[in-house]
Amino acid sequence: MSTPAVIFIVGFLAATLRVATPLIYGTLGELFCERAGILNLGIEGTMFLGAFVGFAVGYHSGSLWLGVAIAAVAGMVSGLLMSLLAVRFGVNQHVAGLGITMLWTGVSLFSFRLIFGESKVQPSVDPFPQISLFGDTPIIGTIFTQYLLTYIGILLVPLVWWIINRTRFGLQIRAVGENPEAADAAGLNVYAIRTYALMIGGALMAVGGAFLSLASVGAFTFGIVAGRGWVCIALIIFANWRAISVLWGALIFGGVQALQLRLQTLGLKLPYELFLSLPYLVTILALSIAGRNAAAPSALLKPYRRE
Repeated sequence: MSTPAVIFIVGFLAATLRVATPLIYGTLGELFCERAGILNLGIEGTMFLGAFVGFAVGYHSGSLWLGVAIAAVAGMVSGLLMSLLAVRFGVNQHVAGLGITMLWTGVSLFSFRLIFGESKVQPSVDPFPQISLFGDTPIIGTIFTQYLLTYIGILLVPLVWWIINRTRFGLQIRAVGENPEAADAAGLNVYAIRTYALMIGGALMAVGGAFLSLASVGAFTFGIVAGRGWVCIALIIFANWRAISVLWGALIFGGVQALQLRLQTLGLKLPYELFLSLPYLVTILALSIAGRNAAAPSALLKPYRRE
């Protein structure tokens, strides 16, 4: 294989991991929500809120990790709000989620203008440094030169699998997502468990947004999330609500996204909009294939009322 081809492939694989990182966080967060029986369409707004809060705190405090931490707290607040609407009040989950997305998008944009003004100079931060696990080792050293948040996101996949499938708390989440009436009869607090799941999910979503502003971009822009939250919703179905499969779905989308960015640099005589739409077209195709055999939690989208 020629040297340019090797450089292209190595760069493509490295970019795939970076692009997949926010999707891993967002989809794992959505996994907690949906396993508990709540479809959280507020994910897009929560990621946007996390991107803004993380950037604003990191910019003014000088600590990017503090920005990530406060973004996670903001995500928990978003999950708590979703719980109030969908769990306590029984509001339609589609309406509640879309309302939260519009709310946090508007709040973030207004707050950004309020804090940073209308300056023509885009405020920015020095993003997180990349860490090489294998030093100067050829090829593999380049591929695994990533942000620490990327490594943490990959490690979260087996951790979330273990929590959902091997712990008492995970069993409770699955119970209220499959049969909340039976879970209540067994002495579980359905409202509390769903609330905890939504708060954990919101924190992970917001960290995915913070990754974009504090690592990937180093700034906050109005289109920074760019529909990634909706992609996470699709990836949940593609993964059939399994944590391990979330990683493969995120890598597929990340790989196509990284590929389209490189195809644009080759000077192909095609509209650039076609390249931009390629990852979403592949997501729709994968969803249409995998969605046929998808088995959602039985109580998903069904509000619970204790008699």
